[in-house]
Amino acid sequence: GQIAAAAILTFFPEIGTLGRKQAGSLAGLVPHNRESGQWKGKSFISGGRKPLRDALYMPALVGMRFNPDLKAKYQQLREAGKPAKIALVALMRKLIEIANALVKADRFWAEKPACA
Repeated sequence: GQIAAAAILTFFPEIGTLGRKQAGSLAGLVPHNRESGQWKGKSFISGGRKPLRDALYMPALVGMRFNPDLKAKYQQLREAGKPAKIALVALMRKLIEIANALVKADRFWAEKPACA
């Protein structure tokens, strides 16, 4: 929505100038491995811009329920055994990557037409 778009523009002024992975990392939505020698822990997200992550949470939640593309991605992750929160963070990252790509290409979001 408009509030999320304003938050992205406010907390992420570099939008459209970064690559896909850089955008996710700057937003703090890239998982970091927690390893030391033979020991392996869980991956977690950290760093980045917390207000931006906070602003992306609700649009990802709504997209998970009502956007066909995001809903399919969420269901794919859940069927692969990912916990709900991890799948939601993946959608948040996907949203920031889509926004970055749209601004970089200077175009608007176009919903795919339904097949007849």
